[in-house]
Amino acid sequence: MNDAQGMQLFADMLWLERGLSKNTLDSYQSDLQHVEKWLAAEQRSGLIAARREQLLTYFSDLSLRGHSARTSARRLSALRQFFQYALRENWIAEDPTLDIQAPRLGRSLPKALTEAEVEALLEAPDPETAEGFRDRSMLELLYATGLRVTELVRIRPDQISFSQGLVRITGKGGKERLVPMGDEAQQWIQLFLRDARKELLGDRLCDALFPTRRGSGMTRQAFWYRIKKHAATAGIDKHLSPHTLRHAFATHLVNHGADLRVVQLLLGHSDLSTTQIYTHVARERLKRMHAMHHPRG
Repeated sequence: MNDAQGMQLFADMLWLERGLSKNTLDSYQSDLQHVEKWLAAEQRSGLIAARREQLLTYFSDLSLRGHSARTSARRLSALRQFFQYALRENWIAEDPTLDIQAPRLGRSLPKALTEAEVEALLEAPDPETAEGFRDRSMLELLYATGLRVTELVRIRPDQISFSQGLVRITGKGGKERLVPMGDEAQQWIQLFLRDARKELLGDRLCDALFPTRRGSGMTRQAFWYRIKKHAATAGIDKHLSPHTLRHAFATHLVNHGADLRVVQLLLGHSDLSTTQIYTHVARERLKRMHAMHHPRG
C-alpha cells in the first residue's frame, strides 16, 4: 500500500461513510499531501510509515515557518483521522498521532457587517443590468437565509417555494433543511426569474437558479469576486470573507433576540457549540454600546 493509494481509499471512505462534500474532501487531501511532501523533502519515511517524532518535527517546522495554530490543528486532525483509518485497515500497528497534543486556539469572532453596511452592500449592484439584478437577488437571498456560498450558487429553481416562503437546502453531509426567505428576497427572486434570468440565458437551459451569461452556474470564486466588487462600490473597507453575509445574518438575528437553537437550525450547524460564537459577537456589541453611552462606561 503506497501513500497515494492510501489517501485515495481514505477519501473514498470519507465520501461513502460520512457523505462529506468535495470541498471538504479536497481540504483533507491537501493537508495530507502537504505532510507527505514535507516527509519526502526531508528524506524521511512516507506518510503511512511516518513515526511520532517525525510528525512532531513537522509541526515544529510549521510553527517556525509562521503557520498559524489553526493550520496546525487542522492538519493534525486530518492526520489523526487518516491514521485511525489506517489502523482499522491494518496498514499500521499503532497510531503515531496518539500522543501529539493539538495547539491551543484562541476563539476568533467572525467579522460581521453592521445593518447599515449590509444595506449599502445590498444596494450596490445595478439592477438596470441583468447581472446586477442577479447579484442583488443573490445578496438578498444570502442575507435573508444565512446560506453558505456553496449552497447559494448550487440552488435550483425547484428548491424555492414561493407559496410557503421557503428554500430547501442540502447542506454538509447531505442534510436537508428548510429556511424561510422573507418577503424582500422572494420579491427579488420572482422578478429575477421573470426577466433578468431569461436575458442571461437566452435560449439555453441551466439547472442553476443564478446563471452567468455563459449559460452555466456561477462558481464560488466568481461570486466571491462579485461580493468584493460590490463592497468596494458600497465603500465598505472591512476585511470580507465569503461567509460575511452568513455571519451578518446570524449576528443580527441574535442581536434582535433570536433563540440560539433556532439560529442553529437555520445555519445548518450540527452542534450548538458552533452557533454559540454568535452570543460572543452580541456580547461584544453590548459592551461597546455600554462603553459609548453609559456615564461611567
